[in-house]
Amino acid sequence: MGSKLTRQVYEEELERLQVELVKMQEWIRETGARVAVVFEGRDAAGKGGTISRITQHLNPRFARTVALPAPSEQEQSQWYFQRYVSHLPAAGELVLFDRSWYNRAGVEHVMGFCTPEQYERFLRQCPTFERMLVEDGILLIKYWFSVSDEEQERRFQRRITDPLKRWKLSPVDLASRERWVEYSRAKDAMFAHTDIPECRWHVVEGDSKRNARINCLAHLLSMVAYQSVSQPPVGLPTRQVDGEYVRPPQEGYAHVPDRAAALAG
Repeated sequence: MGSKLTRQVYEEELERLQVELVKMQEWIRETGARVAVVFEGRDAAGKGGTISRITQHLNPRFARTVALPAPSEQEQSQWYFQRYVSHLPAAGELVLFDRSWYNRAGVEHVMGFCTPEQYERFLRQCPTFERMLVEDGILLIKYWFSVSDEEQERRFQRRITDPLKRWKLSPVDLASRERWVEYSRAKDAMFAHTDIPECRWHVVEGDSKRNARINCLAHLLSMVAYQSVSQPPVGLPTRQVDGEYVRPPQEGYAHVPDRAAALAG
């Protein structure tokens, strides 16, 4: 693993990459491309922070993050992949899956939320499902975020004591510490079955959040053969003027208290 980026270098490169992401999105919209990106990995490996940096400056109408809750009783009775199909990108869309159908190969399998038969069926069907998506023209990109045992423990400890991050710790997350080796074996089996030539897994080393974000954003841009889309020139129109308009008295409105002014002293 290389040296950790300084904050200044990180922020400068992040801004540059985010400008390119905006260009990429404009190309996706212009060409009608369909791009789906899967983010999987260890708990606290940095998936959420990376997704946030990708979407930070994108148009949310055309860049969606999908983070599905536990399946309902009705969804449990459906074909396993069915609940994910409706979230796949339409023309001109970028969809980021914050965890995906690979829940079955990881948490569901390790925690006993699915039967052995359902797990084996998933491993057989998943490559076929993904080949169908790629054959239909969807650009499917898969990332696995890796984090060391020691770094994951540090991040979990910070979440326990930080009121802004405590919500990120679920009982399943805590159980992942106890079942570290079981999750490792599940990941190895998942890679063995689903790291297919049509759609490879790309591993992101996540011990340094800054490095992981820069590496992932740069790689994502390299995976989409986008080009700059020419934009028509934009000019600010002259503001409408109406000499007869009189603004109503502001005292009649319910204003938000100026807390900032009080803090500024």
